[in-house]
Amino acid sequence: MQGLPGPLCGPFATQGRSYRDCAWLGYSEGNAILETNMPNHHPIPRSVWALGWVSLLMDISSEMIHALLPLYLVTVLGTSVLAVGLIEGIAEATAAITKVFSGAFSDRLGKRKLLTVIGYGLAAVTKPVFPLAPGLEWLTAARFVDRVGKGIRGAPRDALIADITPAALRGAAFGLRQALDTVGAFIGPLLAILLMWLTASHFQAVFWVAVIPACLAVYVLVAFVREPDSVSASPARAPLALGELTHLGAGYWRLVVLATLFTLARFSEAFLLLRGQALGLPALWAPGVLVVMSLAFSLSAYPAGALSDRVGRRGVLMAGLGLLVMADLALAWLPGWPGLALGVGLWGLHMGFTQGIFAALIADHAPAHLRGTAFGVFNLLTGIALLLASVLAGGLWDWLGYQATFMVGSLFALVTLAGLWLPPARPPCES
Repeated sequence: MQGLPGPLCGPFATQGRSYRDCAWLGYSEGNAILETNMPNHHPIPRSVWALGWVSLLMDISSEMIHALLPLYLVTVLGTSVLAVGLIEGIAEATAAITKVFSGAFSDRLGKRKLLTVIGYGLAAVTKPVFPLAPGLEWLTAARFVDRVGKGIRGAPRDALIADITPAALRGAAFGLRQALDTVGAFIGPLLAILLMWLTASHFQAVFWVAVIPACLAVYVLVAFVREPDSVSASPARAPLALGELTHLGAGYWRLVVLATLFTLARFSEAFLLLRGQALGLPALWAPGVLVVMSLAFSLSAYPAGALSDRVGRRGVLMAGLGLLVMADLALAWLPGWPGLALGVGLWGLHMGFTQGIFAALIADHAPAHLRGTAFGVFNLLTGIALLLASVLAGGLWDWLGYQATFMVGSLFALVTLAGLWLPPARPPCES
């Protein structure tokens, strides 16, 4: 360990120890030392930019639909808030379950782009079902299949970003993709507002327009994303072999436990829309809630990711959890439109300070040949937590009111923050 003080074991250490083997959730001093010895002189790879634009276009399409779907279900079809929570939770849990198998399969193939194309393609193909659906059953099925596509693409895409990005740029790369993704989530609701105004609140017309950017996203992915030749296929084995899960390491599993607790605190954004509706927000302007959230998210995701590369990921995550607690308190107790705007803005900031950071941490901790599996398992468990969180949020809303929903969310965030506050045991480092 010559030339490197403290606990960090990095590429300069002996006996093949790696950075992820010797630091959990990035000791701040460890990350600082790594950045000092590995200065960032390389641009973010072009394929990461392309994947960001793919995410942007698909999110424009998805958010044009999802910004209106909860209101369409409640006001037009007459479903309950609990039913909305159940539909959203099942949809996201379906995506998470699919991710775990697609991630492991991408490790077996050594080809992550193929599965990414299939996932985005499936999402694009299912978009026309939303304007054609005659009732709740078809809408639920469309949401379900759309999330299957998200599940297929999610883990291979994230593993692909980790494969093509230098370790010292991972926070920035994941933050960039997340920022572009969220720009799409910002533009989508804005387009929904404009089209609702132009069409006199014709939901199906907006859903049809949303098909166009989804098809463009698939084109950009096929034409401009390149996969590295260095990722080799693993020998044929059953997906999710138990022995491989044990190789992911204790630091990875502790991270997954904390991320699962965190997900219980951040239920579906559909409840932000319903909070606006409870204040009397017309359907035409309801997507503005997601515009505010996505603007805060997109402006913070890349700076937070780049900051985590330099000062450590743990402190950035803790800041994100603090922002979530403040968002919940604002949405629960501050009155009127100012309270809604502040709460939604803080909610977007908390996502910018957490989503890309968690992805970078998974990349930090997972062996290269198991990255797809690592992202898949992570997404599976957090997706199940999102199902539970959304169902719980909907039930609390129906039975006790919106304040109970947001206060319980803040309690889960505080529990996660306490888990992050406790320092991990210093891992042994051989020199």
